[in-house]
Amino acid sequence: MAKTRSGVDNLREACLREAFAVIEQSGVEALSLREVARRLGVSHQAPYRHFPSRDHLLAEVVRRTYEGFASHLDGRQHHDDPYDDLGSIGEAYLAYADAHPLQYRLMFATPLPDPEAHPDMMRSARHAFAILEDAVKRLPRAKTPGSAADAPALDALYVWATVHGIASIRRSGAMATLDLDKAVHGAMQGHAMARLHTALMTQQPDKT
Repeated sequence: MAKTRSGVDNLREACLREAFAVIEQSGVEALSLREVARRLGVSHQAPYRHFPSRDHLLAEVVRRTYEGFASHLDGRQHHDDPYDDLGSIGEAYLAYADAHPLQYRLMFATPLPDPEAHPDMMRSARHAFAILEDAVKRLPRAKTPGSAADAPALDALYVWATVHGIASIRRSGAMATLDLDKAVHGAMQGHAMARLHTALMTQQPDKT
């Protein structure tokens, strides 16, 4: 860590890097401004120049994590066909969960600071969900009487719950406790995505 005579060079960024290291090594419960200061070799009060509380520090770590996740989804391969594009989002989601298990756990399996007190924290999270919802809106949809205006949001939540379930089961190692052939393990993701595609296909308008 580069230092100047006045302390750590770019203290704010150093605090954020060290906070992430604390979470990675000891869990989010171990995160505190005092611990970050100790690891950086600065005074206990130094981090308070940039973060009024531990929650402010954690909120910024989470914000950047969501930002990276949303950027990953934005950078997926895009398709003109709405079903292929939605599938690409699902594949990108699962690839991120596999490649960044700590960040994934931080976003989806960690008690977070109050979103109302830290609105910037959730801005990228909302952007990530908007990517999914916009893709769902592109799907052909039956114009049935009395259909709910919020159906795209509900379908987006359904897709998210399904893909998140796949990621969570794979990360937990729970499948290893089941007496299943390796071929079943390998086919789980493709099978689930195909079933999800079939469920969403039922929303197509009747062309007869």
